[in-house]
Amino acid sequence: MTDQTRPGFDILLLTAGVWFLAKFLRYAFPPLFPQLRSLYGVSNGVLGAAFTTMMLVYALLQFPAGVVADRLGPARVVAGGVAVTGVAALVLAAPVPLAVLVGGMVLVGFGTGVHKTVAVDLLSTLYPSRRGRALGVHDTFGAFGGVVAPAVVVAVADDPGWRALFLGAGVLALVLASAFWLRTPDDAGRRDDAETPENASEEGTIALADYRALLADRRFAVFLLVTVGFSFAYNGVVAFLPLYLADAAGLDSATASLLYSVLFAVSLVQLTTGELSDRFSPLAVVVGTLALATGGLLGLLVAGRSPVVLGATVVAFGLGSHGFRPVRGVYLVDVVPDSLAGGGLGVARTILMGAGAVAPAVVGVVSEDAGFRTAFGVLFVSLALAAALAVWLLVTDGD
Repeated sequence: MTDQTRPGFDILLLTAGVWFLAKFLRYAFPPLFPQLRSLYGVSNGVLGAAFTTMMLVYALLQFPAGVVADRLGPARVVAGGVAVTGVAALVLAAPVPLAVLVGGMVLVGFGTGVHKTVAVDLLSTLYPSRRGRALGVHDTFGAFGGVVAPAVVVAVADDPGWRALFLGAGVLALVLASAFWLRTPDDAGRRDDAETPENASEEGTIALADYRALLADRRFAVFLLVTVGFSFAYNGVVAFLPLYLADAAGLDSATASLLYSVLFAVSLVQLTTGELSDRFSPLAVVVGTLALATGGLLGLLVAGRSPVVLGATVVAFGLGSHGFRPVRGVYLVDVVPDSLAGGGLGVARTILMGAGAVAPAVVGVVSEDAGFRTAFGVLFVSLALAAALAVWLLVTDGD
């Protein structure tokens, strides 16, 4: 990229807008589960499996998206992904059979799955002197997609209102795709100093051995289990919190959806915990955030039907969960060798996202057989184990 093609902040805002829309569409589904359950006459297990399929597709697209971006450029991948997302939203706007609805959800997973990893690299390259600020704006936009989605669903809960939501999102996605394609240069995100190894085959063999050694490292493997336990619990809660609050806690659907928005509204805490991890031990912040999230989830299980008490537990869970995320990245960057930074972080991200993607299906099935409190009890055990492993890492740090 030449000096004449250096970007303004419009590309940052377009990329962040795409991420906002991606998170908005993804988190519009859980508040719609009651309507979809009635409309199609399906169980929680079916809805959970559909959500899991969407998230698995999202997780599995990380590496392929990176490979394609290296060949074609990140800008084309981002624009193509949001275009696919727009088509998926338009499909969901029509009165389609259940199979087509699930297909539309899978397309949402595909279209949004190519975005995050590629966008992070794109923004880091386009704004090297403001990298942290650019990524912070991007992630904050995404977090507030989760805030807005439940509130909008409450406002347009009835059919065809929620279909109009997807229609508007589909049109907006296609507009964003066009604007991004027209504004972003073809060479955007390409690194001028990138070099191809002289012996790619030999280097590939060495890399595979290094990855195996990384996974065999005990502390790295234990922290990977921490992230897996957290991701499983967090994604399970996120997928079914509105239904849990309505079915198990007895709240009306509007209040349940508003508390669901609160879960994402507290995501600004990640700015604070990221700063704390720079000043203190990242592992200490990891333990603190996971302890807070675990306490919040326990509160959801034992709280009664008071909206105030339930709201407090949702806030605690949200603060701990969102606070953990940036510190997770800080610790992984510390423990992964520089030579394996991209691939090592990619391996960890794929594994933890895969574990998180399975959670909605598990919660859906268990809730049908034993009730939502039992299902959320399984999530609590997973999160508590993650917190316990994090404490072990902190206590043994430096041994």
